[in-house]
Amino acid sequence: MTEQGPEFVVIGAAGMLGRAWCALLRERGHDVLPLDREEVDITDPASLGAAVPRMCRAIVNCAAYTDVDGAESDEAGATKLNGEAVGYLAQHARDGGATLIHYSTDYVFNGQAIEPYPTDTPHDPVNAYGRSKAVGERALWASGANHLLIRTSWLYAPWGHNFVRTMLRLTAERDELSVVDDQRGRPTSAEHLAATSLALLDAGGRGTFHVTDGGQCTWHGFTAEIAKQAGHTCDVKPCTTEQFVRPAKRPAYSVLDLRRTESLVGPMPDWREQLGRVLKTLREMESVSR
Repeated sequence: MTEQGPEFVVIGAAGMLGRAWCALLRERGHDVLPLDREEVDITDPASLGAAVPRMCRAIVNCAAYTDVDGAESDEAGATKLNGEAVGYLAQHARDGGATLIHYSTDYVFNGQAIEPYPTDTPHDPVNAYGRSKAVGERALWASGANHLLIRTSWLYAPWGHNFVRTMLRLTAERDELSVVDDQRGRPTSAEHLAATSLALLDAGGRGTFHVTDGGQCTWHGFTAEIAKQAGHTCDVKPCTTEQFVRPAKRPAYSVLDLRRTESLVGPMPDWREQLGRVLKTLREMESVSR
């Protein structure tokens, strides 16, 4: 840490993406201040001002309200963290001259497209979570802060609660499993997302970008590949969204257009390749813990 402060501040450092960011920055020799909910409440400007140094290269906001179904009955709570707090962070970053790296979602779109969503597609969310994230995007754009707004989708990691770890467990426990096959998107490894975000920052990228793994699939296809790479014999069967009712509506098609990102930092590795890396890391973590 310099006299002015750390090079990077990572908010939400204990979460899936925050953990990936902190590991990446330390591995590359960057000075990082990790902050989680015990150290800072980003919905409170006073707490934010006391905990987050103004003088740093970048503030990385990995904190979010991510309970998509829960947001349907708590839209005010989701909007407070995903929307209003982003405005506070952006003002803080602007006043100190830092770049704010903030994450948003494919859920700000309506899911009715038939080709990947460009970065300038207008907001049209179909659920409360998507609306709350759209509020955050607009607050960031209006702030005048130097920023990277990065939309992503289907996030997973070797740690935390996520789809890959859940499906690994279920396909190991069950002989048969039905998974939705009429929702299409792009999976995203948290480690890949952090590394690509840093590459965008280093390349001078500013504004709105989409970052995911390369390729696309349905949740059924994703699960079948998880089982295949893990060597599980579970029969993964397709089902429809109507057969798997949830409180929040999900977009049927949420593939994000990666061209702006790839023009700056190169092609995104295929999701199968990234999945293989995460499963390898999981095996290594499990062998160490034994």
